[in-house]
Amino acid sequence: MESKRTKREMIDEYLKNIIRNIPDKPGCYQYFDDKGIIIYVGKAKNLKKRVSSYFTKKHEESPKTRILVSKIRDIKYIIVDTEADTLLLENNLIKEFQPRYNVMLKDDKSYPSIVIRNEYYPRVELTRKIAKDGSQYFGPYTNVLSVKTLLELVHKLYPIRTCSLNLTPEKIAEGKYKVCLEYHIKRCLGPCVGLQSSDDYLKNVNAIQEILKGNTNLVSDGIYERMIALSENQEFEDANKLKEKYQLIENFKNKSTVVSTIKYNIDVYSYDEDESAGYINYLSVHNGAIIQAYTFEYRKRIEEAKEELLALGIIEVREKFGSKAKEIVVPFYPDLTLDGVEFSIPQRGDKKKLLLLSTQNVRQYKIDKLKKAESLNPEQRSLRILKDIQKDLSLKDLPTHIECFDNSNIQGTNPVSACVVFKMGKPSKKDYRHFNVKTVIGPDDFSTMREVVYRRYHRLIEEDIPLPQLIVIDGGKGQLSAACESLKQLGIYGKVAIVGIAKRLEEIYYPEDSIPLYLDKNSDSLKVLQHLRDEAHRFGITFHRNQRSKSQVKSELDNIKGIGDETKRLLLKEFRSVKRIKLASDKEVEKIVGKHKTALIRQYFAEKGQQ
Repeated sequence: MESKRTKREMIDEYLKNIIRNIPDKPGCYQYFDDKGIIIYVGKAKNLKKRVSSYFTKKHEESPKTRILVSKIRDIKYIIVDTEADTLLLENNLIKEFQPRYNVMLKDDKSYPSIVIRNEYYPRVELTRKIAKDGSQYFGPYTNVLSVKTLLELVHKLYPIRTCSLNLTPEKIAEGKYKVCLEYHIKRCLGPCVGLQSSDDYLKNVNAIQEILKGNTNLVSDGIYERMIALSENQEFEDANKLKEKYQLIENFKNKSTVVSTIKYNIDVYSYDEDESAGYINYLSVHNGAIIQAYTFEYRKRIEEAKEELLALGIIEVREKFGSKAKEIVVPFYPDLTLDGVEFSIPQRGDKKKLLLLSTQNVRQYKIDKLKKAESLNPEQRSLRILKDIQKDLSLKDLPTHIECFDNSNIQGTNPVSACVVFKMGKPSKKDYRHFNVKTVIGPDDFSTMREVVYRRYHRLIEEDIPLPQLIVIDGGKGQLSAACESLKQLGIYGKVAIVGIAKRLEEIYYPEDSIPLYLDKNSDSLKVLQHLRDEAHRFGITFHRNQRSKSQVKSELDNIKGIGDETKRLLLKEFRSVKRIKLASDKEVEKIVGKHKTALIRQYFAEKGQQ
């Protein structure tokens, strides 16, 4: 029993570690059993929340779900760009693998398409069946209502028939047909009785083809102009109806990356790497639909080129999955030649979108791997961030100890400065220090920075305390230059790295260099520097407020002889401010401090001309 329990705990820990690092993005997830077989495929607007819910709920009302969870041994997922794509991808995966626990989804229902029939006078209809009959098919689409709305709009813009009559030239010539209601409401021009020629009819069909291919600008621009005209005529109800149709047409301009209207049969690869490994994502696209996704890595032994690693990956996949694709989409050309296979690097269109989707997945795989490692060893993350800072700022030493300075004064009163300390990339609050500025009068940031930097490091040198590897100054070139003057005076300029961070564009300044450095807004390096700056500002502002409050109270009450701290506390507790003490009657003050001290207070304010 003990060994079984231990094994179960190991499985749970493995799955929890995967779930912990799943992204908050739309996509499909796949559950595998102990034999590596897919037993369930699901979709989610938020992968992390959905997958987590299987393992945080007891599922007392659903025995099937409880059994499913007990059999899960591995979890994989595919991220996509939109929630609509998750529906299509789930449909593809379930049809391809027919997982055991997807019984409720195992039906022949497929997503709707729009067909232009192969007829003399082609009909344009919604269909769920694709037949090799010479007709043109567009889709599939994820929303039936949207397809119906599109078809309705198409019929209004371009009058074409909706009947199922066999409109061959011979039948029309026989004169057996009559016009129907669609003709009378001007939604059909009567080709059944020869009132519209085949050429004129096909012009409308050709225009509809362009719309369904995604060339909807002409249509949407026309609708927009009509909408504006109706609005100017104050026909707001009709204008609003057109607005809804305009928005639907605009939505159709964005084509799905999961299912293409062109029936590609291709393999798609993307590549990413770090110092220790190369990562490859593979998407198998069959009839325009993604039916398989696989991400793996190669541990680097020597300095292998990315072209070599991608070539190894392609060979591995073709053997593993038996792929016979004649076209392979890649981000760069691999060191590989295959008979009868064409490699392409798309610059635009559906293939480019598929390559970008593959790239998303390989990058997410690398991020997940790093997060897993760092969740098991938090110090590893801190060390990585410090290495990033060292690299991004071109530092000689790893900045395990960083100090940041910020000045605070409001209208020149009570100038103070704060120094915060980060060790291993995290705040070390016991080492924070604040300074009352002694030699500067008025709001002079440069002189203040010069004084506090000198005082801080003069003391560290005197007490033989290790200096930081990096000093950060909150401010631009002026504050940085002032701080450097103090370091030069102390003889440590050049021995300790120092930079300034300006607030406006988060630019980083180096000493004696007028050209700033701009770090990636999402980089961990910039986030740590911002955290340092914000923490120094917070610490400095808090200290400054305290000093200012003490100064204001002291100027009014502490100068009165015979009034001690306890008396002052009682007065402020009762009256809340010095102003209210002045306005209070003698009896009200006497109740708190007695007649003698009331007289002292009144005498002080009378001499100051404040009563």
